Parts: sequence; structure tokens; C-alpha cells
Amino acid sequence: MIICIVGKSGSGKSYICKLLKSYSTNILHLDIDIIGHQVLLIPDVINNLVNTFGESILYKDSIDRKALAKIVFNSEEQMNKHIEITWKYMELLIDEYISKHKDNIILLDWQLLPKTKYFSSSDLSILINAPFEQRKQKVIDRDHLNEDAFLLREKASYDFDNLKFDYIINNDYSNNIKEKVREIYDKSIISR
Repeated sequence: MIICIVGKSGSGKSYICKLLKSYSTNILHLDIDIIGHQVLLIPDVINNLVNTFGESILYKDSIDRKALAKIVFNSEEQMNKHIEITWKYMELLIDEYISKHKDNIILLDWQLLPKTKYFSSSDLSILINAPFEQRKQKVIDRDHLNEDAFLLREKASYDFDNLKFDYIINNDYSNNIKEKVREIYDKSIISR
């Protein structure tokens, strides 16, 4: 079973995944952002990114993710170039993970999942919404960003069509969210 957990940065995707994982040892969480970081270590990816964005994204022969982020979060065109270079490698790693864990319930956690094959083929999709100011503060604290860096990331974020999701969780960062997640688990996950 594949479950897509989607939401803007700081909305609480990882927290929702942590809650769901606490209900069963058969539930696994794959944070696609981590896959994105892993592919930045692949020599072909490094070469293609440097050829596309220039030497300024390198630090000691590795991709400087902050330097790359300043470029790709500032332009949809640049973001599309980045995705074109990295996505095929990311897909390979995601497919390998899913294949290896096909007997498990896999939580795929990523903001851009609606643009992928995984979203349309998933068994369940959950959108996490959260208030802008709370998300902003959470991301600034968590990722050690300043407000401008957060706003740049926010500018590049995806707008979601609520009608495409099986569930929408409005995360107000209170304990009420635990009840909603448990309800989804009981109603739509454990029963499958």
C-alpha cells in the first residue's frame, strides 16, 4: 500500500508520518527530500548540475545545496531544469525502495508528489494544511533559514487541488491532529 503525504514546507508532513508509523511496525516512511539529497552525490548528477547552473553551486567538489536552492527556488524555469536532471535518478531510488518493501505500507512524503506517477497510483492521498505564519516559524527554526530564504522557498511551492486528495488534515499544531490521524488510520489504512 502506498500513501502519499503532501503539504507545503513546515505543514507537518513528517509529524503525520511519525504518528502513522507509531500505529504499526508495518508502516515505513520515505522522505523524498532525503532521496533528493542522495542523488546530489551521484557524479553524473553533479556534472549535469554544474554544466547547467555553473561552478558557484560547488563546495569542495560537492553540491552546495544552499547555493543551488538560491537558484532553483527563484525561478520556475530553473526549478524545472533541476528536476529534469535529478528526477530520473530519484525515481530509480524510490522504485527500488517500493519494490524492496512491497509487503509494507509505505508513506511517501513530499510536496511535489502530485506531479509524479506515485500520486496517481497511490492507494491513499493525504494533504496537510497549516497556517502560513506557523509554517514559516517552524521552517526558519528547523532549517536555520532567514525569512527571505523561507519566502523564496514558499514562492516556489506547489498549489494543491483539494479535490484530488482522499483526506485533508488542517494542522493547527494541537493534540486534535492525533485524533484525526488515528481516525484515518482506523478507517482507511488498517482496514485494507
